[in-house]
Amino acid sequence: MSKRFVRSVSILILLSFVLTSFSQTSNVAQKRYNRLVIRNAMLIDGSGKPALGPFDVVVTNDVISEIASLDPVAVKEGTAKRPEKGEVEIDATGKYVMPGLINLHGHTQDERGGVPQPVEYCTKMWLACGITTVRDVGATKKTLEWKEKSAKNELPAPRIFAYGMFLGVKTLEEARPKVRELKQAGFDGIKLFGVDRDIMEAMEDEAHKLGMRVAHHTGVEETNTWDDIRFGTTSIEHWYGIPDAAIESGRQNFPSNYNYNNEVDRFRYAGRLWREANWDKLMKVFDAMIEAKVAWDPTLDIYEASRDLQRAQSNPAFAEFLHPVLEEYFKPNPSNHGSYFIGWTSTDEAFWKENYRIWMKAVLEFERRGGLIGAGEDAGFIYQMYGFGLIRELELHQEAGFHPLKVIQHVTSNNAKILGQEDKIGRIRVGFKADLIVVNGNPLENFKVLYPTGIEEIRDGKVYKTGGVEWTIKDGIPFHAPTLVKEIKEMVAKARAAKK
Repeated sequence: MSKRFVRSVSILILLSFVLTSFSQTSNVAQKRYNRLVIRNAMLIDGSGKPALGPFDVVVTNDVISEIASLDPVAVKEGTAKRPEKGEVEIDATGKYVMPGLINLHGHTQDERGGVPQPVEYCTKMWLACGITTVRDVGATKKTLEWKEKSAKNELPAPRIFAYGMFLGVKTLEEARPKVRELKQAGFDGIKLFGVDRDIMEAMEDEAHKLGMRVAHHTGVEETNTWDDIRFGTTSIEHWYGIPDAAIESGRQNFPSNYNYNNEVDRFRYAGRLWREANWDKLMKVFDAMIEAKVAWDPTLDIYEASRDLQRAQSNPAFAEFLHPVLEEYFKPNPSNHGSYFIGWTSTDEAFWKENYRIWMKAVLEFERRGGLIGAGEDAGFIYQMYGFGLIRELELHQEAGFHPLKVIQHVTSNNAKILGQEDKIGRIRVGFKADLIVVNGNPLENFKVLYPTGIEEIRDGKVYKTGGVEWTIKDGIPFHAPTLVKEIKEMVAKARAAKK
């Protein structure tokens, strides 16, 4: 047999394998299987303990049914005792497997500023970034439809927990009926904005009776975190209300011409809030929050543009991933919430940089004292794209001083606990829902490996493109992230071409 013949056969076999692999990638995505096996993975299980492996992870329908520890030497020699073959197999050699990311502060959006934008743009961005569950804290009846379609796998989207908005209530008598209306409509929880104290008390009491959790976006209102503590709020979103509760005078020192409804005023002076909080009083607030089991979802990413506007506006990922409808919404415009950068100055940025230093120190201290920290993005506003915002949130938690293992715990098992789902999602554990991501790289070394843009590495003097989530498995259903990325880019390019 000639060497040329052997070489030709080898090439044909290799080509056949490549084509089969490509075909399998295209065919296996977005279906649930009786048995799916992830082979030879390093696991970060979401509990906060170090990574370990290798393991084979078996998924039966929508549940993790087996986690088999493997002897690395036996794996290398081919003598390891391994779980039986699955209908679909994913090779995770050299990759890390984590619980699917949970986005605690998301907004499922099919428009921006009244202009239509495909909801699939939002949901596919989330899946491509490894997000398997979203708590939508701006949910509408339309969100309930998307939630049902996601559960039936009729819409490529993460699992949705829909929190209806407590809006339009002007009197105490309207508070309890509004809560019952939200419950009857099918919402999982309630998003509360700033309201008067008596209305908040009645609303929270009724919500607890009906088993509904409450996410509170405190504004500059009559209430602050002491009211969240008294009335039993589940989680405080962002951070208004926390430093307010620790100001000696009881109210931030606003100038006489301040107008809260003018967002330039609002966000300018929000950047000077943390400096006015008394640290000793803040510790009393924290201890009371912890005792009352009030969690904190800081959403560090969503205000980052306030401390460095040029960085936010020049994100390289915008070139291929920013939908033109969202791009237009981001432009300074008083009509669009969060598009407040009109006359933004270096002085504003300096105050916000200090604000972040104190804020991050406070978030770190809250957990050190025993508090529960979550992670959410609030994307679709202020130069943050869906999914990208949550990964940036992880980077900012690390900047605040948290170990990467703790950061991953925030976005997985901590978030599951805040949702009341800690016995179902947020961990790689037998009996839990099969929400998993397979990552090309080690997120404990570099959270940037989670971005769909990937990263570049130098090996043997050469630059290699790597990184990115390879598979997002939601509820036992595998989504091939690179395919989603391709579809997103095509969607964005088509929308831009149509705009010209």
